[in-house]
Amino acid sequence: MLEGFRNLSKTWFGKIMGVLLLIGLAGFGISNVIFQFGTNTVATAAGQDISVRDFQRAYNSQVNALAQQFGRLPTQEEAIALGVPGAVLDRLAGEAAVNKLGKDMGLGVSEDRLGRLVREDPTFATALGGFDRDNFVRILQQSGFTEAEYFDLQTNAARRQQLISGLLGGVPVSSTAVELINRYAGDTRTIDYFVLNAQTLPPVAEPTEEDLTAYLKERQSDFRTKETRTIDLLGLSPEAIAATKTISDDEVAAEYERTKDSRVKIERRTIKQIALTTPEMEKAFTDGKAAGTPIADLIASTGATVQDLGNLAKSEVTDSTLADTAFGLALNDFAIIPGIGSKRAITVSAIEPGGQISLEESKETIRQQLAMAQARNEYGDILDQVEELRAAFQPLKQIGERFGLNVATVALTPGAPELSSPEVTPEEVTRIGTAVFNATQGELSPTVGLASNRNVFFDLTKVEPARDQTLDEVRDAVVTAWTDAKTQEALAAEVTRITDELKAGKPFADVAAANGQFPNLSQPLKRSGDGSTVLNQAVANEVFNGGPGHFGSAVNGDGDHVVFQVAEVNEAAADATPQAKQYVEDGTRESVYSDLLQGLKGEAALRVNQQVLTQLLETGALQ
Repeated sequence: MLEGFRNLSKTWFGKIMGVLLLIGLAGFGISNVIFQFGTNTVATAAGQDISVRDFQRAYNSQVNALAQQFGRLPTQEEAIALGVPGAVLDRLAGEAAVNKLGKDMGLGVSEDRLGRLVREDPTFATALGGFDRDNFVRILQQSGFTEAEYFDLQTNAARRQQLISGLLGGVPVSSTAVELINRYAGDTRTIDYFVLNAQTLPPVAEPTEEDLTAYLKERQSDFRTKETRTIDLLGLSPEAIAATKTISDDEVAAEYERTKDSRVKIERRTIKQIALTTPEMEKAFTDGKAAGTPIADLIASTGATVQDLGNLAKSEVTDSTLADTAFGLALNDFAIIPGIGSKRAITVSAIEPGGQISLEESKETIRQQLAMAQARNEYGDILDQVEELRAAFQPLKQIGERFGLNVATVALTPGAPELSSPEVTPEEVTRIGTAVFNATQGELSPTVGLASNRNVFFDLTKVEPARDQTLDEVRDAVVTAWTDAKTQEALAAEVTRITDELKAGKPFADVAAANGQFPNLSQPLKRSGDGSTVLNQAVANEVFNGGPGHFGSAVNGDGDHVVFQVAEVNEAAADATPQAKQYVEDGTRESVYSDLLQGLKGEAALRVNQQVLTQLLETGALQ
């Protein structure tokens, strides 16, 4: 049968049938891959392609935002579990839908307007505030944008802003909502209150041995040792090898003679400028210059604002007029030069002279450079020897003695916090700690590679498993914990008794007096409290749970119990604050825009190129 198919395929009839079969198969989905997507397209929405670069930028931006919340960069697996790829596609699809609507409505932005937006963007400005094209190009390159992509991005952003302003600028705002927000933010409460803490109660009795034994048994998990692993640790790096080198003064002197032409110091100056924004100020500085008046006196008499441009070399000053003037001035002298919109006074407050660096100044730097050069040359050979000696089960301490390298004995607990230092990054600490707690005592431990020329070796010499601590080991800590717990129980019971008296209708002042307390009258409190730890937000939350006469208790920022009764409710002014109005207006617009966006995305027909998306996620090309 197969032979018959081969013969048929050689005829014209067979070839026509093959084409028809291919077209038919295309209808079952092959065309989606061949015709609808390019290899550089992650998805399409509203007739627009979402490119791999667009997706990568948006994905990385979202991951960086998560990193600020987590305190670390999430892994690819964590990002996927959190739904980052889907959220990014949804956002890009929404932007594409809004862009299409803007185009359909004929919205856009002129080239002049785009140019002005770029020139006014402080991101691309120099220290003097002017637009710097070199800075513009450099920042775009660092961000992974071409100029065309950047201008296209700004055009779409301007189009979306016009669309939102035009469609949502007149959205009506609920006066009731404004009033509620205004009341919520502006209402205050004045309370009578007193504070109860451990000092207001008699001390609890000393615990018996039975009390301590029972307490420890109930909370044994709080009194356990951590597994501790003791290791001999050797770090191998060019820096560690360089520390074993002795460089003679003759070698230093010879290297200085060889390289002294390159050992020069560039002159640097601390430059300051004053914008002479008014004719009066310009005249004062011009006259002062002619009269030889110190610039400090002119600044004091005119109240001029001084802008510190920093400690700069001449090559770092992009304004040639400023550079030539500043590097021609004497210390604390000044000159007046043209500026943008007005003249400016330039002065130099400090000068670091340039010139040849002496042998004495260079000695330690040269010594370190020569030691590092030797260490880098020897690193590979020493690494091979260490690996061979390790394979022969030679102890690290002997290896360290052989090469003059330091071997430290360290006791580590899970997470290896004992290794934390400025020289070791948190990621490296985690890597070393994981290797140590995965190792088996008596077996050859793996090399921990931290960089291409930085490795750590360790011998696991002792393992102390985690265990429950005995009462004799932690007696003082158990006594303290038991006493604190009993004190808090007694304090809570006292607060309950007092609030029960208030519930029975006893006047607040009488309750306070009966318990040896003097009630205080607070300042008007907002929902955030009064800014102190005594009447903080936790107390204010309880206060705002009721109106006049409302009473209760709350634990404040000091850990004390505040017993209170609301003395007065002060309603916010009838005229809503601008902040309340703006909050409701913004919320209303965001709600309407969200509904509009959902509708547009429903019509955008988002189609995902699953093959490209899967490849990006599996290869880790997104981070």
